[in-house]
Amino acid sequence: MADTASNSDPAANGLNPAAEKVARVYAQAILEAADRKGCRDEVLEELQALATEVLPKVPNARFVFDSPRVPLDEKDAMIDRIAAGRMQPTTSHALHVLARHGRLGIVAEVADAARRLANELAGRHEAVLTTAVALSEDDQQQVIADVERKLGVPLAATFAVDPALIGGLVVRVGDTVYDQSIASSLASLGGKLHRRTINEIQHGRDRLTSA
Repeated sequence: MADTASNSDPAANGLNPAAEKVARVYAQAILEAADRKGCRDEVLEELQALATEVLPKVPNARFVFDSPRVPLDEKDAMIDRIAAGRMQPTTSHALHVLARHGRLGIVAEVADAARRLANELAGRHEAVLTTAVALSEDDQQQVIADVERKLGVPLAATFAVDPALIGGLVVRVGDTVYDQSIASSLASLGGKLHRRTINEIQHGRDRLTSA
């Protein structure tokens, strides 16, 4: 599958190891509570929706969640308004716990940590598959199946688009990048041609010197 593989630096991706560690602790507790109630998938979806859809669109909610100056009762009231009729009691309780411990501002990190932990527990490896153009749902499923077959591991995959690839596919699984893009292949080919040209020039000089 892989033409080249390299390790990425978590710090380069803007990750805060301390925040990630704290988020994972809360994520594990949330998953355990959700499993006891048999609602893991629902809780994961609700946390992701809150982090990616609700907070970015409701500036006031984001301010209330993030600010340490907002009283706890005001945060609780905001959580109740957001959760009313839309969230599992387990999700709502988790948000109240985060608020009581002054961690409501990292709810997005907790949601991401919960998703990653759930994938780990299910034996799925998180992957980002980058293509030069957007793929249809059917094409995405075909690509995922092909990559899983070649890597020999089940994936929890998301897709990204980078026109600079020209074509092909770049797969990031954890900290490892597998690059099969045409752009990468062209760069590799250019390097080989450059080295061959240098070798030919050197060979010609050696022949002239011998003559």
